[in-house]
Amino acid sequence: MKPGVLRTPNECFAGITDFPYEPHYMEVDGYRIHCVDEGPRDAAPILLMHGEPSWCYLYRKMIGPLFEAGHRCVAPDLVGFGRSDKLARREDYSYQFHVDIMNGFVRALDLKNITLFGQDWGELIGLRVLVDNLDRFSRHLTAVTDRQVADLGITLTPQHPERELRVAGALFESSTKMRVFFAITLLPTDGWSRGKIRMRGRRRPRT
Repeated sequence: MKPGVLRTPNECFAGITDFPYEPHYMEVDGYRIHCVDEGPRDAAPILLMHGEPSWCYLYRKMIGPLFEAGHRCVAPDLVGFGRSDKLARREDYSYQFHVDIMNGFVRALDLKNITLFGQDWGELIGLRVLVDNLDRFSRHLTAVTDRQVADLGITLTPQHPERELRVAGALFESSTKMRVFFAITLLPTDGWSRGKIRMRGRRRPRT
């Protein structure tokens, strides 16, 4: 285990009686990541990304029906949550850190034809993972609600700027089904390669 990393003992989860799924662990950049991985391995996976302050237990009532219907359900715990490793110093956490770890997780499992379902920060982290691995994703569903405000900066790259535009468009399209809308503007700095899409969501006025 890395210095400065904490690990929750397994006995702390012994009292949970409504979560009958075997824990699975893998190493990503030296951190132990826990996930639930249920269903046929050759089925298209549904990646269930939890937010704050929960863990994959959040999806306990969804996993069973989904894998019984023939889907593969992959529900990781972000670093700092559930059975995954925790960083002892709060300042060591960052948005980019979570994105990098989940990128490594998706690639290590070699997931393909993924359906992303994200809740809260799991949505915003998951969208960045989608952008970085577009060839691995087929669908995206959002659980972001009209009470949330998203303020997400996505760095554009000169090689594939359309990828970031696509994910911004996907989030905007999802938001039209709820009382949320997103203002999307390109904020150039010292060139296109360092431009940013800035998406700020707020409640749509009631009519």
